[in-house]
Amino acid sequence: MKTTTKTTLILLFLLVLFFTSCRSEETEFIETPPEDLIQNNSVVASLIQRTAANDGSNDNILDFANCFNIKLPINVKANSIPVNINSTNDYYLVESIFDEDYDDTDVVEITFPITIVNSDFSEVIINDLEELTARANSCNGENISDDDIECIDFIYPFSASKFNLDNELLSSETFTNDYELYSFIEGINTNDITSINFPISVLIANGESLQINSLTELETTIENEQNTCDEDDDFDYNDDDCDHCTQELVINLLTGCQNWYVDKTRQNSFNYDAIYDGYDFNFYIDGTVSAFWNSTSATGTWSTTGTANNILVLINIPALQYCNNNWRLQEINTSSLTKIDLRIGDEDRLRYRNTCD
Repeated sequence: MKTTTKTTLILLFLLVLFFTSCRSEETEFIETPPEDLIQNNSVVASLIQRTAANDGSNDNILDFANCFNIKLPINVKANSIPVNINSTNDYYLVESIFDEDYDDTDVVEITFPITIVNSDFSEVIINDLEELTARANSCNGENISDDDIECIDFIYPFSASKFNLDNELLSSETFTNDYELYSFIEGINTNDITSINFPISVLIANGESLQINSLTELETTIENEQNTCDEDDDFDYNDDDCDHCTQELVINLLTGCQNWYVDKTRQNSFNYDAIYDGYDFNFYIDGTVSAFWNSTSATGTWSTTGTANNILVLINIPALQYCNNNWRLQEINTSSLTKIDLRIGDEDRLRYRNTCD
């Protein structure tokens, strides 16, 4: 009997301790400084949602719409060539088909029905091209400011705590993606006391990770960073192909592989694709270049300047006039054959290819 009584007393003590601990935790949370609480419809709540909102511009090559994207997977035809798009990495398959020729009209044919995902992550079924076009026309046009913030991203996971004054329940939620964070902020009401569990980290446009220690610091950081990048809200899928290109990459590829050949040549809007058939080009680290064909050879010079989408490749081989120009590096593609695509506007093009690894 004494043992039973002793056990009962221990259990009662533990229950009292548990509820006291919980109430203490709730009291401590409720006493969080006001500047660290996320208020419904506050400036910082809006900034968080805009940063976590679904970016609709990443698939503009398919839908020409900045305020939604198409839910994957889908099947399309790019210039009549079937393409299965299972992830965002597959958008380049459509671009590669479009890049093959200048003279054709690039067309994407989508197999309907499809589902689109709006900036607030709501989904809508679209049954035909007419419906899709109407939806796209409701979005802001190219490079027109919109609500979503793309120059800063949250680094997941992190968590937030919420205490509801009506039911006196304290809860915690861990976020692993933008959708979960967006929905959490959307669900805050006037009877909620809500706080992010700092520190958290964010990624800014230059690739740097920043640690954020308070709500005030988060608000300031988002406001300062929201316009520091090109959000790429346009329909030119070629304008950012070399965001991560470097002179070192160009030099290493051109000098590290032997016997490059030219498969695309265009000058003054005329195609000369076959003009250098059978020519082998070799680029050397000392800035010289040679070409060899039918027991004949020619030599010249080459160099690079600039960064990213503004890298220029100067080629001068006096005997081969269609090679010579101060070319802009359009794209480096190593997905199958290695391709180095050089352009000047829409009129001139020179593309080298190789089978090197």
